[in-house]
Amino acid sequence: MLLDHARDLTYFVKDLAGRYVSVNKTLVQRTGKRIKSELVGRTAKEVYSQPHGDHFWRQDLEVIEAGRPLIDELEQHPYPRRVNGWCLTTKIPLLNKEGAVIGLTGMSRDLQAADQKPDVYESVALVIDRVKARISQPASTEELAEFADLSPWRLDQRIRDLFGLTTGQLVLQLRMEAAVKQLLTTSAPIIDIAISVGYADQSAFSRQFRKTFGLPPSQYRRAQASTESDPMDDQ
Repeated sequence: MLLDHARDLTYFVKDLAGRYVSVNKTLVQRTGKRIKSELVGRTAKEVYSQPHGDHFWRQDLEVIEAGRPLIDELEQHPYPRRVNGWCLTTKIPLLNKEGAVIGLTGMSRDLQAADQKPDVYESVALVIDRVKARISQPASTEELAEFADLSPWRLDQRIRDLFGLTTGQLVLQLRMEAAVKQLLTTSAPIIDIAISVGYADQSAFSRQFRKTFGLPPSQYRRAQASTESDPMDDQ
């Protein structure tokens, strides 16, 4: 009932196939439906128009298959009878008692207020896409601001307002997230991962990784592998 009254937030629970199990009223309205049962049992790919539907569905499957959350993803969502709106989306894997992924839960929070223009978020989204596309060549705040046709101060302010981070901190977060993904999904040597996320040597990468996650990258990889192989060890 509480989530049904959150008009600026869509909430959902999905199963292993990405099918809706539970939704709030706001999500029903945003998808142009009348009642919740019109969504339950269907995937985002079946509910949304393209390309949004396919993107959301693939995003669901990636969270489920990797077993890792998606936090504050800046993206556009289609709304009935209006232009696309900007949201911050978070999706978290759901686990059973044995630690196996059985689905996900998530929410998308509206960002665009009545007195704000969409380009406030579009410029930040462009910067994030640029950083991800060239993760091995991290850019300075000045370079990213020039790319977005903003002053460094204006870009930094927009990113602070959205994420509570400076531009440099956001870039670092994206680099570390890319490194973690490689550590957990590949057997690539640490030095190769370091270079792929923009570090010239393994020691500098390892220092920053340990500062961020509390463990060196090799220990982090082993710890995560151990947790996944026997999720009941700590119980």
